[in-house]
Amino acid sequence: MARLGTFAALIGALFTTACATLPADASLATRGPVTTSALAEPQIFVSAANPLAVEAGMAVLRRGGSAADAAVAVQAMLSLVEPQSSGVGGGAFMTWFDGETGEVAIYDGRETAPAGATADMFLDDNGRPLDFSAAVTSGRATGVPGAVRMLAMVQGEHGELSWDGLFADAIRTAEDGFTVSPRLGRFLGGGFPQLQAPDVRAYFAEADGTLLDPGDTLRNPAYAAFLRRLATQGTDALYRGETAQRIVARTQAGPLGGTMTLADLAGYQPLKRDAVCGSYRVYMVCVPPPPSSGVGLLQLLALLERTDIAERGPQDPQGWFLFAEASRLMYADRDLYVGDSAFVDVPVAGLLDPAYVASRARLIGERAGPAPVAGTPPGAPARAADRTREPAGTTHFVVGDAQGNVVSMTTTVESIFGSGRMVDGFFLNNQMTDFAFAPLLPDGTAAANAVTPGRRPRSSMTPLVLVDGQGRFAGAMGSAGGNSILAYVGKSLVAAIDWGLPAQDALALPNLVARGNAFQGEVTKFTPELLAGLAARGIDLKPGQGEDSGVHAVMIRNGVFDGGYDPRREGRAVAETAPRQP
Repeated sequence: MARLGTFAALIGALFTTACATLPADASLATRGPVTTSALAEPQIFVSAANPLAVEAGMAVLRRGGSAADAAVAVQAMLSLVEPQSSGVGGGAFMTWFDGETGEVAIYDGRETAPAGATADMFLDDNGRPLDFSAAVTSGRATGVPGAVRMLAMVQGEHGELSWDGLFADAIRTAEDGFTVSPRLGRFLGGGFPQLQAPDVRAYFAEADGTLLDPGDTLRNPAYAAFLRRLATQGTDALYRGETAQRIVARTQAGPLGGTMTLADLAGYQPLKRDAVCGSYRVYMVCVPPPPSSGVGLLQLLALLERTDIAERGPQDPQGWFLFAEASRLMYADRDLYVGDSAFVDVPVAGLLDPAYVASRARLIGERAGPAPVAGTPPGAPARAADRTREPAGTTHFVVGDAQGNVVSMTTTVESIFGSGRMVDGFFLNNQMTDFAFAPLLPDGTAAANAVTPGRRPRSSMTPLVLVDGQGRFAGAMGSAGGNSILAYVGKSLVAAIDWGLPAQDALALPNLVARGNAFQGEVTKFTPELLAGLAARGIDLKPGQGEDSGVHAVMIRNGVFDGGYDPRREGRAVAETAPRQP
């Protein structure tokens, strides 16, 4: 954990260097850095990917609930209305800013590998990696879910309302039904392997066997019944008893049944961790430590500070080129070194070492060349080449309460509809496929992200909080998108901070993801001039794949709330003056 006094001293020491990177004509009004982050009056706010989830969170805040209380309500609703992305059967990371103390803390609700998991569980009888579509829908794909126990930990420490009063909106919506949104309908019409899973078809199919269309009404009485038990029984409703028994049975069932047991579920523990923080311009950026890839985002920002990207803008191809090349360098390091630090040494300090970052930044030339290889940061161990695949099925939300507490939470069931296996109205994650399928090189060198019992798989989820020079909350951001999360969030930060765009415009800018030899992006959203400028620099941008971004953000600029939601999803960013409490 880090506290206000520590931030103020650290940021003060960094400000001279940080401000020197801004161009001489960079005004605070247009470039993003702020004169103050203190809101003129207390506000409550939620930015999330679905309006029903936003309203569920706002309803809790209006009753005097804390950001921790509202986060429970938001997740309960997202599990129902955005089941392709997150749910109570999945995991999450949360970055918490305490409005009273200035403390920034990390809550780790990442799934864990069952005790019976083995390093070769995703290899076939010939030692070759399993077909990915078969693996993600298998019983082996599900890790022990962590989101619910993590939320209970946070709410127990920071909640203002009773736990049993946080689920009413989700229960009512599950019973009365909700309208299938265009985005949910689009995924039901896709080609994902989960759509052939029996549980998916049973839940979403019409009487004639066709899947629901946008505009249809979907009810989920099984989920409503589960939430009632969760409200009254606490987390035991999921980790013990009848629901736990059904989870074990569903994951152990074939094809490719897993090893999860009741003891795995009962023994799951969320973790409270220290944040990893680094400077960017006039801010401190605080992210979760490994197994999150927050260190990768901090390295990306550190690389970009050693370029003139702040003098560029969204219409300048050189700005996008610098972002792409810095991204490639970051991904090369992230992919090789980041894993669960309880099981492998992750050179966090080395990856952020100024001399090492400077040496990596010098590799950015005038044209894009072959894929960069990972460097050797101080303290780096020998690592096997990474073969992890990260499907894109995740969501992010931001919540702020009247006391100045803020939640930045990224939450997931992994790929679309998780494993496609359902228990009590919610989908089970397929998070185990975030481990490396091939854990060893021929010489026996271990991958940083190999499967081990109890290990948490590497994650690209990077919920962040920005803190200003006085240790005050200045912003929060995160995204969905598998391994593209780091690029999505990085682009949005550059656009908001360096290029001075309002949060909504920053999130709406086209995405560009550069990793290895692949340059992918929203080609049709870039102007012909930008595409030509990138091509002249060796970047031939191709259409991307996956679930697209899901960036949700809040910035405080000159004392004014500036919230944004990703227009590629169906969310909202809502703020209101905090209600007066008796």
